[in-house]
Amino acid sequence: MESWGNTAKHSNTPPLQSSRSLTRRQAIVLFAAAPFAALAQSNDTFSLDDLGDVAQQLIKDNVDEDVLAQLGEVDQDKVRALLKQLQDELDQDYVLDLADLKEVAQAGLKLLEANTTSEPYADWLRPRLDYFDVSGRLKEALPPVKSEPGKPPPPKPVPTDKQVRIEWSKAVEQRPRPAAAEEFESRLKPIFASNGVPKELFWLAEIESDFNPKARSPSGAVGMYQLMPQTAKSLGLSTFPFDERKNPEKCAAAAAHHLRDLYPQFNDWPLTIAAYNAGAGRVKSKLDGKKTKTFDAIASALPSETQMYVPKLNAVLQLREGTTLDKLGKPS
Repeated sequence: MESWGNTAKHSNTPPLQSSRSLTRRQAIVLFAAAPFAALAQSNDTFSLDDLGDVAQQLIKDNVDEDVLAQLGEVDQDKVRALLKQLQDELDQDYVLDLADLKEVAQAGLKLLEANTTSEPYADWLRPRLDYFDVSGRLKEALPPVKSEPGKPPPPKPVPTDKQVRIEWSKAVEQRPRPAAAEEFESRLKPIFASNGVPKELFWLAEIESDFNPKARSPSGAVGMYQLMPQTAKSLGLSTFPFDERKNPEKCAAAAAHHLRDLYPQFNDWPLTIAAYNAGAGRVKSKLDGKKTKTFDAIASALPSETQMYVPKLNAVLQLREGTTLDKLGKPS
């Protein structure tokens, strides 16, 4: 495994030409990002009803219903389509596809920020904009794929682990400390230490929620450390009538406890962090399938979010603490 040590854009929404030329993916991008009036005027054969039908087909039963209950006057269909599309893409394994959704993610953030009831979802999306940006940089850095007539299409280009780490180092190297980190660092680092895991893992909150205790994902994860309901309950947190995941201290303690439980299954911090994000079962199955024991060896088979999540945390640790994942001590 190459050391996780120190290592020192964009796409345009496709023009609307004809309903036949639109892929499902492009339709959702346009549905989520473009003004409705402009869409209606841009083409006589592709109506808003058509766009709505495509969106409804793609989003059916795939977003936590609690999202809709909290959105108030926000256009629920539009928000639901947006969140479904972004969550689905983050769960796919071809990381360069994220580049195509950079603009829709940016537009989506503005949509979510426009209403106070959808702000928790904005707090989930905001730190993830980096994934779409870095994907675009990686895509630009790779040579284009050339198809030859009569031959099978060549495999899609895949960035190397080193390229990914370099791009993440560049992405965060000048980033100021989040203002909220000043409030929480002295309160939460001791909680990680008292739970026997490196206190530096406090910085997981920067990439999960940008230190916003109310952040909520489309799939139902909540809090600074984005705990799913089942995980939270298994760690002793209540989600009703008051959601204790929104309590910074309780959320941090649960996250630290979860990390301590995960580590012995992998004996490696990159893999443990991948399991925190994608689930231990998924990470184990990829390791078993490839008969390997390193994150690098399975990264491209994991969800795109996880492929970005682990090296982003590594870059943040380098910036904030002058250390890296492979230098962190074992849980005590």
